[in-house]
Amino acid sequence: MIVDGQDALTPAVLAVMQRTADPRLREIMLSLVKHLHGFVREVRLTEGEFREATAILNEMGQASSDTHNEMVLMAGSLGVSSLVCLLNNGDNGATETSQNLLGPFWRMHSPRVENGGTIVRSPTPGAVMFATLTFLDAQRQPVVGAEVDVWHASPVGLYEQQDEQQADMNLRGKFTTDARGQIMFRTVKPAGYPIPTDTVVGRLLRAQDRHPYRPAHIHALAVKEGFKTLISQIYADDDPRVLSDVQFGVTSALLGKFVRHDSVDHVSVDHVSVDHDSVDHDSVDHDEAHTVGVELPRPWFSLEHTLIMERGLSVLPKPPIR
Repeated sequence: MIVDGQDALTPAVLAVMQRTADPRLREIMLSLVKHLHGFVREVRLTEGEFREATAILNEMGQASSDTHNEMVLMAGSLGVSSLVCLLNNGDNGATETSQNLLGPFWRMHSPRVENGGTIVRSPTPGAVMFATLTFLDAQRQPVVGAEVDVWHASPVGLYEQQDEQQADMNLRGKFTTDARGQIMFRTVKPAGYPIPTDTVVGRLLRAQDRHPYRPAHIHALAVKEGFKTLISQIYADDDPRVLSDVQFGVTSALLGKFVRHDSVDHVSVDHVSVDHDSVDHDSVDHDEAHTVGVELPRPWFSLEHTLIMERGLSVLPKPPIR
């Protein structure tokens, strides 16, 4: 084709896109070209800026590895990840949803843990926390027998594959929901943390005078046949940055109450029983914790949160890292 000026270019490209055989791909490509060309015209993108933009995209790809996904990080920092999530859940964006961001640190094959067990696998200083997560369907009935992956950062703000001081799979576990649709586990209270800032996303945040922090949160990924795979995060309501998440992930439905306890009369989490005085929680044996009394250092925390699973296709996402 002969392109006779910038006004003729977009219609020529759209005519080619129109010949795409797959209907959904055709719809996406037509819209992409319209908006992309419209963006270039609106900001009057210069040749130098275009070269810089393509170099940035190349850099983002080169910065991704087995332990870091720059594209996912950028999508979250622009609010795109949250928008895609909210548009595709909660009756196509009409109602609130328990779905949330997958994040860049999910790993498959977490070790299986019995209800009431601990996901602390190496000495991990921090306040003890007991969590109870309840999984219900849209009619508020328990989802029984769902397989649930749980993972979170340590109290120093690092996931275990980022930190040589943590054992492999520390603060990760795979549970099965009981007759009440619940899983229960012992862990340590997570902390908020900065996303990596040594590549493209970090430069963008500095240029916009934005902080790089995510508020403290616990991830959960629940799978059961007949239900859409639930990918979720529960955010700590006491985190000072819960209103300014760099990844725009916090929603009202996922604001969890991380309740502080400064005294202990008696606490029971499934088979884990807790009484008065303080001891080092790292010394508690994983298996014995199900059957014997465990004494807590104070303060300690508890979390109870309900998540809703929607009917749909059960498909696991591709892990962002290995």
